[in-house]
Amino acid sequence: MTALAPEEFVAELRALAPRYWDSHPFHLRMHAGQLSKHELQAWAANRWYYQRCIAQKDAAILSNCPVPDIRRQWRERIIWHDGTKPGEGGAENWIRLAEAVGLTREEVLDERHVLPGTRFAVDAYVNFARTKPWVEAIASGLTEMFSGALMRRRLAALREQYPWIAEEGFAYFTNRIQAVAGEGRATLDIVVEHSRTRAQQEAAVAALAFKCDVLRAVLDAVDYYSGKGKP
Repeated sequence: MTALAPEEFVAELRALAPRYWDSHPFHLRMHAGQLSKHELQAWAANRWYYQRCIAQKDAAILSNCPVPDIRRQWRERIIWHDGTKPGEGGAENWIRLAEAVGLTREEVLDERHVLPGTRFAVDAYVNFARTKPWVEAIASGLTEMFSGALMRRRLAALREQYPWIAEEGFAYFTNRIQAVAGEGRATLDIVVEHSRTRAQQEAAVAALAFKCDVLRAVLDAVDYYSGKGKP
């Protein structure tokens, strides 16, 4: 089967936008100001588990990738999430958001509120990055193509609808919005360049669909359980 032209391949990837979690009922209620404090806490605590594992996922990609230029580029993502020393990085900023919605650092870090569905979905994502070809693992991260607009919308909604959240809690989003646009373009370029056969292109599209399902599964778990009481 003949490989698609780059523009056709990119169109197939972008066609997965409706599977992204921006339209999930939990996000829609968040943006409408309909979440309780308990629900926001459950969201922050469970999303922490995803944030914590991103650097492990990226390290798995780096370890499987034989291309030095891509490894040099990819290691910057680990630094962004982990920082260069304690108290820095995207993961640390997420903890600050969790604290801003009323959780303690201790209960975030010990993961007492992480739901089985969240753990199962995120662990499957890390395992995917460890066991699949590196191009497929990178392709799974192409949700970056869709995430910038969602983060801008979410940040505006959180500020407007939940004014009790301290501004310092939003550092993750203010910093990530700036980073994600460049990362999304770079990731797409890598996937298009290294998906040279139709089979590789189909695998990349399937990888992105899988990642969309992982994200929605996390919100499914939070949406189902968060209304049942304090996390």
